[in-house]
Amino acid sequence: MDSLALSAAAFLLVFATSVFTSSAAESADCKSSSAAGTDWHDCNKRQLMLGGSDLEGANLVNTDFTLTDLRGANLASANLEKATLVRASLAGAKADKANFTRVEAYRGNFSGISAENASFVSAELQRTEFAGARLMGADFEKAELGRANFDKAVLTGTQFPMANLARADLSGAVFEGSIDFSRAFMFLTRIESLDLSAAKGLQQEQIDLACGDAATKLPAGLSAPAKWPCPPDDD
Repeated sequence: MDSLALSAAAFLLVFATSVFTSSAAESADCKSSSAAGTDWHDCNKRQLMLGGSDLEGANLVNTDFTLTDLRGANLASANLEKATLVRASLAGAKADKANFTRVEAYRGNFSGISAENASFVSAELQRTEFAGARLMGADFEKAELGRANFDKAVLTGTQFPMANLARADLSGAVFEGSIDFSRAFMFLTRIESLDLSAAKGLQQEQIDLACGDAATKLPAGLSAPAKWPCPPDDD
């Protein structure tokens, strides 16, 4: 190998070492205590008791919270993109303006959470519990919400465009004004007794698949099917 090639190789080695050192210096501090603005991205936080923790504005990208207790935690404006929250509990947490984009939260407990204007875009939320949650202005675009429960959840201004709401229960939800259901999949979605007269994006095909009743109010131009396709509740 000539001197020019050796010099180039040495430069590349020094550059790579510098980049690695810089990246390591900027890496998350996974052993740090919870605090506002903490950086736990890519950390393993499985099966921990973190109830009541202050994680406001924290970097929690790709953090693994499987089975972790985050009840009552402050997650306002935190970035949880691609975090794992499978069977985790965020009951009663404060998560206004938090980013839950592409989280995996199968069977998560979000009951009583305040997540106003939060993003749940493309999130995996099958069988997630949202009972009593405050979700005003939250964005569930393309989210997977099969069998999710929204009993007594406040959904004013909530957006569900292209979301999968198959068998989700919205029948006990509370809202005023519009909800966006544009191109949402609503197979056996429970909408009994809901006033959807101001809902956006609803099409007759969606209504024909959903489960309403005589008290369900629909937008102008849409009508209830001759028979609602509603089997008994199941798990």
